[in-house]
Amino acid sequence: MGLIDGAMNLVFGSGRNVVRETAGVFWENAEAQAVREAARHSAALDQFAHEFALPGKGWFDRFIDGINRVPRPALALGTIGLFVSAMVDPVWFAARMNGIALVPEPLWWLMGAIVSFYFGARHQVKAQEFRRSVAATIASTESVVHNLGVLDSLEAGSRAQGDPNPALEDWSRDGK
Repeated sequence: MGLIDGAMNLVFGSGRNVVRETAGVFWENAEAQAVREAARHSAALDQFAHEFALPGKGWFDRFIDGINRVPRPALALGTIGLFVSAMVDPVWFAARMNGIALVPEPLWWLMGAIVSFYFGARHQVKAQEFRRSVAATIASTESVVHNLGVLDSLEAGSRAQGDPNPALEDWSRDGK
């Protein structure tokens, strides 16, 4: 009985399962993977929610931001739709394209100007927001420099107290 008990303890360990632990090296633990996947999914949702939770913007600003996201996907999907319609019903498509061919050139110029101004204005707004964030970053430079000075003085203080680390000292001498 002692021999069988000893063999079982050798295979399954005393209070643990050696077979399961060994298999865990070769196969991913499904429960741990599910926990990691849930954490990743939660982080992605938090990041997505943070993108739209801008403080200081009212419902109208958020509504307009939502509408501003529509034209580019609509243009892309509309163009793909034109290709599909040309393949599905070529006669219908040809009739529509003949109608577009009758649009006078000044109207095309006007449409081009409107689209250019729309996307140009949106680009300008985004560029101004970017410049504002750069200015805020530059404004915080003084505090960052101050914090770096404090950290340098703390590091110099720890060196002065005699925390010898020969390997680190050799490395810093070789690096200079």
